[in-house]
Amino acid sequence: MTVAVFLASATAATFVWLGMVLAISFLEAPLKFRAPGVTTVIGLGIGRLVFRALNVAELVLAVVVVVGVVLAGLPLGPAVAVGVLVVVLAVQLGVVRPGLNRRSDRVLAGEEVPRSRAHLVYIGLEVAKVVALVVLGALLLGGA
Repeated sequence: MTVAVFLASATAATFVWLGMVLAISFLEAPLKFRAPGVTTVIGLGIGRLVFRALNVAELVLAVVVVVGVVLAGLPLGPAVAVGVLVVVLAVQLGVVRPGLNRRSDRVLAGEEVPRSRAHLVYIGLEVAKVVALVVLGALLLGGA
């Protein structure tokens, strides 16, 4: 395979990943709770399924991006953006999501729980991820 193939694969995966995060985290997640008849319990149940699927897709896309950037031999700029993406995703999945899952387990069990700051942390990490994806995508489109 040529460097162009690795670069194209990393670029495509970057923009697919960006589209998924924007569509799910910033459109689907907040809007589902405004739909008629969607209770908090139903919304949380749907959200858990959707975000579990998103996170699996993100892990696959992250691997494609990392492998593509490494095999294309790209310079420091894309490598830094990829590093930020990997760290953000790792913090989301390893630190923030487990707490959110425990909280949603309690809500799904019928317990009244106070609002969580972990959601704000997760949203902040999603914003950081979007910025890193846009930067990476621009660098990759420019041939890095």
